[in-house]
Amino acid sequence: MQPSDPIPEGPERRAALTADVMARTGLNPEAIEDFLRAFYGAARIDALLGPSFEGVADWEAHIATITRFWCSVALMTGAYHGQPMQAHAHLALTPAHFSRWLALFEATARAHFTGAGADHLMERARRIARSLEYGLVPLRA
Repeated sequence: MQPSDPIPEGPERRAALTADVMARTGLNPEAIEDFLRAFYGAARIDALLGPSFEGVADWEAHIATITRFWCSVALMTGAYHGQPMQAHAHLALTPAHFSRWLALFEATARAHFTGAGADHLMERARRIARSLEYGLVPLRA
């Protein structure tokens, strides 16, 4: 392979990337699911965040979806094929929602993972929150 050749993408490469991330961070799909159950359990009763989740009728299906999302984001599994911006577009989110979400997400991550695992997850969470906030919160004139 020449330096200008594209890196081959495929199941073997994705599996190798996932294995590398898991080895470096201690994260794995089961730990991510446990973390998400704890985080969303807290978010659902949070005074600011809780009302955003009132429309979730099937929590097991929601946990399965967000686990696929976070495994794709954090472990590079490629398991999620949705549209997060569209999924959140109906919510009346404000910058305060994103700040609170990040604070609670980080506190839960730090309680569940090693420093390396929490840092890895938080780097991605901040990027996702920023992107969603830019896309969903209108600019004030």
